[in-house]
Amino acid sequence: MDMSVFDLFKIGIGPSSSHTVGPMVAARRFLVEAGPLDDVVAVEAALYGSLALTGVGHATDKAVILGLMGETPQHVDPTRVDAMLAAAEERKELKLLGARAVPFSAAVNLVFHKAESLPEHPNGMRFTIKRADGTAVSKVYYSIGGGFIREEGETGGVDGRAPVRLPYPFDTMAQLLEHGKASGLTIPAMLRANELARIGEEELNAGVDRIWQVMRDCIAQGLETSGQLPGGLKVKRRAAGLWRQTKGVERANELPHDAMHLVSLYAMAVNEENAAGGRVVTAPTNGAAGIIPAVLRYYAEDCHPSDPVKGVREFLLTAAAIGMLCKRNASISGAEIGCQGEVGVACAMAAAGLVAALGGTNAQIENAAEIGIEHHLGMTCDPIGGLVQIPCIERNGMGAVKAITAASLALKGDGTHFVSLDEVIETMRQTGADMQAKYKETSLGGLAIHVVTVNHAAC
Repeated sequence: MDMSVFDLFKIGIGPSSSHTVGPMVAARRFLVEAGPLDDVVAVEAALYGSLALTGVGHATDKAVILGLMGETPQHVDPTRVDAMLAAAEERKELKLLGARAVPFSAAVNLVFHKAESLPEHPNGMRFTIKRADGTAVSKVYYSIGGGFIREEGETGGVDGRAPVRLPYPFDTMAQLLEHGKASGLTIPAMLRANELARIGEEELNAGVDRIWQVMRDCIAQGLETSGQLPGGLKVKRRAAGLWRQTKGVERANELPHDAMHLVSLYAMAVNEENAAGGRVVTAPTNGAAGIIPAVLRYYAEDCHPSDPVKGVREFLLTAAAIGMLCKRNASISGAEIGCQGEVGVACAMAAAGLVAALGGTNAQIENAAEIGIEHHLGMTCDPIGGLVQIPCIERNGMGAVKAITAASLALKGDGTHFVSLDEVIETMRQTGADMQAKYKETSLGGLAIHVVTVNHAAC
């Protein structure tokens, strides 16, 4: 498996890794690989399946236009996005990769095929450019979850990258545990060795520390920002108000579960930022981006680690290993297997990371991850209005608390348990395959359709 910690944890913007980050990357990649743009006279983007059905709520339309303009998720300024898009629409013109100007209107050049899906994944998109001589270039891409993209028919390394020979290759947790027994190394130590096959130690540490810094900044921003989330549901941000209430409580009046309340607030703060289109880290997706930061802050502030820097690094490396296994052997795409592949996987990643940071054994790490997924099996992805708000924001708060519970259960045992992580990942894959499409990020079933029906009946 040739995935990196930086593949699972990508710095980008909200509200969705598969519907925002992936399409932005794909649109830009298409133009970069299309060759000279000097004679291009037109561009069109067509969205299919889940991207079409919930694309507007997930800002897919905005992301595609930004990608065609040459923007990247990690570098685009979230505070300038609306102004940039409004200016382009007013001019009815788009500068491809910031250089070649062509006529463009979202109403004309961005096409939503809501009744059609492309064969390789529910999140399909087709980009086409036309040249002055009448010829056209067209390519199909798929956004396969967590900001990962794949060109139609593409095989090989991640996002087309050439594979690297790793000291501890693994495609299953069983293989990783065997490596640990043979080498005497912990899971985070083996993941570190694999990362060092690609980059130097200083770069690795700086990159992981940067991920944690962006996560912390996102929590802080979410705990300070009030108001209403965009999108039309008129959902109010709650984390900041609840945080102010918490800070005003006297220590003598605190209840034993208040620490878990704070964990929920941290997770909700991140996902309110995500819903507002702010700067977040895919962990492993945007829809589940609050769980790992919340549990990490709990570790850093409430577990009193002797070496928090080392602990955070081991947490993230271990979490990445679990995310890699889930992506490799099932999916982290809500459009493919439902929210079990997003919140469920993030819970497992956070639980495993916390156990590693607290000095747990490899067997205990595996046990924690298995518990985290097992108790999210079958969770659907049914966002109301196609927005990453209800039930997504609260699900992150609940997922973070479940991760801590899973870690606690695993640390109290010796790692022996009945269901293996590999078995529960395969169960998640099969459950997702059996799940009806209307429950997989289409907003055509479940909570999404029932709430809309009730609201219409009341009008």
